[in-house]
Amino acid sequence: MNSKTLKRFCLLLLGVVSFIFIFTERSIAQEEQASVYRFSIREEINASAWRTTQQAYLKAEAENVDAILIEMNTFGGLINFADSIRSRILDSPIKTIVYINHNAASAGTLISLACDKIYMTRGSSIGAASVVDGEGEIMPEKYQSYMRALMRATAEATNRDPRIAEAFVDPDVDVPGLKEKGKLLSLTSGEALKAGITDGEVNSINEILDAEGLGNAVLIDHQITWVDSVIGFLTNPAVQGFLIVLIMGGIYFEMSSPGIGLPFIVALLSGLLYFTPLYIEGFAANWEILLFIIGLILLVLEIFVIPGFGIAGIAGIAFVICSFAFSMVPNDVFDFSLTGPNLLFRSFMLVIISIVGAIVLAVIFGRSIIKSRTFKRLVLEDEQNSSKGYVSSVVDFSLIDKEGIARTDLRPSGKVEIDGKWYDAVALGGYIIKGTMVTVEKHENYNLFVRQKFEV
Repeated sequence: MNSKTLKRFCLLLLGVVSFIFIFTERSIAQEEQASVYRFSIREEINASAWRTTQQAYLKAEAENVDAILIEMNTFGGLINFADSIRSRILDSPIKTIVYINHNAASAGTLISLACDKIYMTRGSSIGAASVVDGEGEIMPEKYQSYMRALMRATAEATNRDPRIAEAFVDPDVDVPGLKEKGKLLSLTSGEALKAGITDGEVNSINEILDAEGLGNAVLIDHQITWVDSVIGFLTNPAVQGFLIVLIMGGIYFEMSSPGIGLPFIVALLSGLLYFTPLYIEGFAANWEILLFIIGLILLVLEIFVIPGFGIAGIAGIAFVICSFAFSMVPNDVFDFSLTGPNLLFRSFMLVIISIVGAIVLAVIFGRSIIKSRTFKRLVLEDEQNSSKGYVSSVVDFSLIDKEGIARTDLRPSGKVEIDGKWYDAVALGGYIIKGTMVTVEKHENYNLFVRQKFEV
């Protein structure tokens, strides 16, 4: 091989090696490119926010991302869902960064403290995490004590000042240089940075990624499906209260006008819409749905079978109320330690108010609904009058004054046997026990009316 050919061969070999090196380097760079999974919490902290968080973390862990970014703008919400979100963040092996874009109040503060890194846009605020009721009034000390412990434990888990975290809840905690005793602590982005609560003031998500060494990372946005949106809508307390009204109203009209069918369908569909999303979310368990069914059965027995109103009716009402209320909150059968303060009481109040509202509306509008044109189209209005030749049954006068025996308890209706044949019968004069001798007094509408025979 001459020198010229050797030179060309060396140049060719060098080109091939360079190509392989560049291709391999690019492949490694692509394989090692970081990824960040992003989702938002911009609404009240409720079941919908908890579901979004659950789904986002499952997908982020499946994607094996380098970090999770939460963009937050919330004024707070329910403590039990905030605690669930907090626990999910703390338990995840993936680094979580929260970007507070304006507000992280109350429950939002608790969630933010659980994150590994906190960044705030300029002009944002964090704090004011006291437990309040539906009217915004401060709840008693036992509830504040629970929240203080939760905030303190969260701050300790993420290496932040637990005293500052406690001051977000308790106005009596004194933090020199930040707040006076007697006032709740809320911090601006600048104050939070000086106090060591946040890791920086930023103007955009890109600044956060640069600060975390993720400037070239692939940003994966969480996609909210239509199923998530529907479940979030149906688990809204206002919607749940409306569904309870429809369930109880449908049951009331079905019992008032048996055989119509439409009220039963409305109650059934409303029940499915109420319990299904709660079952999917893990709140409504099988035993709570069974409790509701048992309650309805007891109410039906009390109204149509058992005379008067007693234990079965009271138990039925209690079972129905408890099934609705218990299915709204996380629990382990009757262990409600995960529900947080005041939540179980709020769920019971929502259920009771909804049921009372259903009863009031049924009484006020019941007659007008039944007489409306729309309702009349759905029911059979024709009457079969005797003047037109219709008869309910043929009266057998030969049975009058005959004696027989009660084959079931008559309370007041049941079965009697006369001359070897069984008949539907109604007791006159009170309850008749099975096996008692009876006398037929009259025959109407397929029923024999009997009275207990007393031996002389």
